[in-house]
Amino acid sequence: MNNYFCDVRLCLTWAMRAVVSVAACSCVLAVANSFFGLSPLRADAQRPAPTKPVVVQPGAPGKRTRTLPATTKAKLPPLSTADVQFMQGMITHHAQAVEMTALIEAHTENKDVRSLGARISHSQADEIAFMKRWLISRGQPVADPTHDMHKMHANHKNMSHAMMPGMLTAEQMDALRNAKGAEFDRLFLTGMIQHHGGALTMVKDLHDSAGAGQDAEIFNFATDVDSGQRAEIRIMQTMLEKISAKDK
Repeated sequence: MNNYFCDVRLCLTWAMRAVVSVAACSCVLAVANSFFGLSPLRADAQRPAPTKPVVVQPGAPGKRTRTLPATTKAKLPPLSTADVQFMQGMITHHAQAVEMTALIEAHTENKDVRSLGARISHSQADEIAFMKRWLISRGQPVADPTHDMHKMHANHKNMSHAMMPGMLTAEQMDALRNAKGAEFDRLFLTGMIQHHGGALTMVKDLHDSAGAGQDAEIFNFATDVDSGQRAEIRIMQTMLEKISAKDK
């Protein structure tokens, strides 16, 4: 029993010493702050203010960088007529590809064609949105692609050479709408290969135009169109070969 009370007294003693130690430390800190003239608020006030972002312009090779005013705003590169025409034309070009893919669900059960069509539809719809934003941000008109296609078909009923490269004629689109099953698959794949080939021609024409394709956004976009559609052409050629092999 005596040992129990001794243990309790010992615990209480250590607890009191801990409280005293904490209080002593608090007093020492208060005295130190008072001695050096520092209060918690003043100490916080003496902390350095967050630095403002710095605008730096890289120098030419061998030249130093320049620090510009914080109010400096980025400027879009000069417009090229060929760039604007490429974006406006490619919107209409992409719109026909999306129109072609919209026929797939009701005209074929081919899983490969359905999968490819969904990929083309989503990617080209996203690219149309990008091209529209690019034109609007530069104050350029964005035409209605459906209206443009109908106008081209009306003016050049059976003259694909008078249209943008690779665009299907009204007759080709009618044949695609009227086809079903394997016949639709063949017409869709051959038509989309033709269509993609036209997009590659449009990219080449852009790069061949003096002063065009210098804008970083349009250069990256045109490069992606070229590489992506070349890859899809190879896929569609392989799919056509499989369809032909089944028919033999």
